[in-house]
Amino acid sequence: MTAVEQFVDMVQHSNNIVFFGGAGVSTESGIPDFRSVDGLYNQKYQYPPEHILSHTFYRENPEEFYRFYRDKMLCLDAKPNMAHIKLAELEKAGKLKAIITQNIDGLHQKAGSKNVLELHGSVHRNFCEHCHKFFDAEYILHSTGIPKCDACGGPIKPDVVLYEEGLDNDVIEQALYYISHADMLIIGGTSLVVYPAAGLVRYYNGHKLVLINKSSTDMDSSADLVIKEPIGKVFSHITV
Repeated sequence: MTAVEQFVDMVQHSNNIVFFGGAGVSTESGIPDFRSVDGLYNQKYQYPPEHILSHTFYRENPEEFYRFYRDKMLCLDAKPNMAHIKLAELEKAGKLKAIITQNIDGLHQKAGSKNVLELHGSVHRNFCEHCHKFFDAEYILHSTGIPKCDACGGPIKPDVVLYEEGLDNDVIEQALYYISHADMLIIGGTSLVVYPAAGLVRYYNGHKLVLINKSSTDMDSSADLVIKEPIGKVFSHITV
C-alpha cells in the first residue's frame, strides 16, 4: 500500500478529522508564499516581507505596507484547488469537524467549508480604526495610498494578525479543543515554523497524525504518515 493509499484508508476510517493548514495549501491556487522571496520582490521592496508585515512597520510606514499588501496579499481572483474542495466535501459528509488555517485568503470558505478557524485573520475583513465600519477586500484593493473610511475618514486596518501581534484567544481555544478531540489530524502545506500557531498541533493525542508537505518538518519523526507530494494531488484521491 502506498503512502497515499494509506492516507485515503485512514480518512475512510475516521469520523472526527481536523485539518491544520498553511501557505502550501494555497500555493497550488496561485497564491505565492511570501517567504519564498523572488527576484521581482527584491527589485520592488527594500525590506524583507516579515518586516513589512509587522505591527511596527504598519504604524510607521502605512503607505509602503499597503503597497506590499495590495501587490502580494490580495489575490482575490484565486480559486480553491482540490485540497480546499475535498476538505469541504469531507465536512459536508460529517467526517471533518474543523479546518484550522494559518492562511488569510478565504479559499476554504470559497470552496464551501463552514467551520474554518482563521489563526491569522482574513484579508476579507477590514475595519476602520476609528468607527469600526466594515470594508471588504475589494475596497482595499481599489483604494490608493492608505485606505480611508468613507464614513469618518479614519484609517482602515485589515483584520489580519501582523508580526508582533497576538492571536485571538477564542480562536486558539477552539483550535485546541478540536485538535485534542480529533481521531485524525492532517497537517498540510506548512513547515510548522510560525509560532504560536505551529505549537497547537502538539495537543493532538491520537494515532493518526498525517503530515503532507513538500519539505521536511520538525514533526516528521512524530507523524504516523509523512507524504512529500503536492497537497492537491494527494487530496484528489479521496472519494466522499
